[in-house]
Amino acid sequence: MTATAPPTRPGKVHMTPAGYRRLEAERAALRADRHKIVAIVSWAASNGDRSENADYKEGKRRLREIDRRLGFIAQRLEDAEIVDPARQTQRDRVFFGATVSYVTQSDQDVTVTIVGVDEASMAEATVSIASPVARALLRARCGDEVVVQTPRGPETIEIRSIHYPDPS
Repeated sequence: MTATAPPTRPGKVHMTPAGYRRLEAERAALRADRHKIVAIVSWAASNGDRSENADYKEGKRRLREIDRRLGFIAQRLEDAEIVDPARQTQRDRVFFGATVSYVTQSDQDVTVTIVGVDEASMAEATVSIASPVARALLRARCGDEVVVQTPRGPETIEIRSIHYPDPS
């Protein structure tokens, strides 16, 4: 598997190794929670009338939520195309997994890492590969100016640096 965000096969979702591990950890936690909820629902059902049994109703509702999320995670993990940014060979251009520093038209310095759709988090300064910023940055080089389509209209940003994790 190459690190240069290969053309996605139909139904495949790009994901970093860390993002894949996070989804696996979430799946394991949900399975553990599910076992606890099943025990509660079982206990509540043994108490008789289920029509007014709040523990039973809440437990069944929570089981539906967990099962729905488990199904989504299972599909995502199956469709995952793991791309390790540390294996990137063209380190002078922006590809999946790059950490990019750029300056906006209003002289604001911004640093983001381009990750998979399920991994994006404003709190962690990660943006989805499908985001307008990532789409504008892809394949650009340090010093390039690119145009990002924002809700306020087009904005030109200048790429200051591109960084990839060191290969281990």
